[in-house]
Amino acid sequence: MAEDLVLDTAIRDWVLIPLSVVMVLIGVLRYFVSKLMRSSQTPDVKIVKEGQVMLRARNLRAGANFIPSKAFRARKIYFCNEENGLLFVPKGQAQNPQAQMFSDPNMAMD
Repeated sequence: MAEDLVLDTAIRDWVLIPLSVVMVLIGVLRYFVSKLMRSSQTPDVKIVKEGQVMLRARNLRAGANFIPSKAFRARKIYFCNEENGLLFVPKGQAQNPQAQMFSDPNMAMD
């Protein structure tokens, strides 16, 4: 007949309990280290808004065939109007092409 496997109390007290405690402490330490390493910088609101406008304009262009032409023209004017359009940049505020090259890190690689 099969005999029961019995764990010695000394092994439980001196091996399994300290090993369990060490594993829990390592998990807690790993959590706090990853929390410290994580950057908690809040993004610039202006940059986020510009990105959202660009996404909306891209989605409008992609879905132009699925909406009525009158609605498309109204949205296009909303984005591209020269007086107060969201995507319109006055000529005095446009960024210099050389400044754009310096701000783009991929240009330094080429």
